[in-house]
Amino acid sequence: MSVGLLTLELYLEGTASLKEKRSRIAPAIRRIRTRFNASVCESDAQDVLTRAEISVVVVSTNDSHVHSQLQAVRNWVLDARLDVEVLDSHVELIA
Repeated sequence: MSVGLLTLELYLEGTASLKEKRSRIAPAIRRIRTRFNASVCESDAQDVLTRAEISVVVVSTNDSHVHSQLQAVRNWVLDARLDVEVLDSHVELIA
């Protein structure tokens, strides 16, 4: 069994409150969950208005499938016009 973790560091320009930040991040998380059948959460910088870290986890029996699925998520986030800027991304195969 293979477990992969994608960490996305996001920049949210012009966010004035934590409520506004959540309203911008929540749709992205929902769309990733639905489109890619992955586990997703906001994993860091919850109290920072202009930054967010989203973690995406995929489990499969095949390392190459996990890696390709996480790359597909990363590419989709980069191309999807989610009103966020991706500052950094990192893919890690855990098991």
